[in-house]
Amino acid sequence: MVNINDIHSLSDFQRNTKDFVKQLESNKKPVVLTINGKAALVVQDATAYQTLLDQLELALSVATIKESPVLQRANRI
Repeated sequence: MVNINDIHSLSDFQRNTKDFVKQLESNKKPVVLTINGKAALVVQDATAYQTLLDQLELALSVATIKESPVLQRANRI
C-alpha cells in the first residue's frame, strides 16, 4: 500500500534526488512520482525491490503447488 505522503511530482524528485535516495534507502518504501498530477512512476530501493520480487516468486510457487493435480488428489483422500 502506498502512503499518501509518498506521492511526489517528478519535478520535486529531480530537484531533491539526493534526499529522495536517502529516504528510499532508509525506509525501503516505494515513492510514487506524478507527471501532470497523475501517477506515472514508482521508485524503490533496489534491495527492497528484490525482496518484493522474491516474495512474489515464493507466493507464485506456493499457488502453483496448491493448484497441482497431484496435491489436489492427495487432499481428497
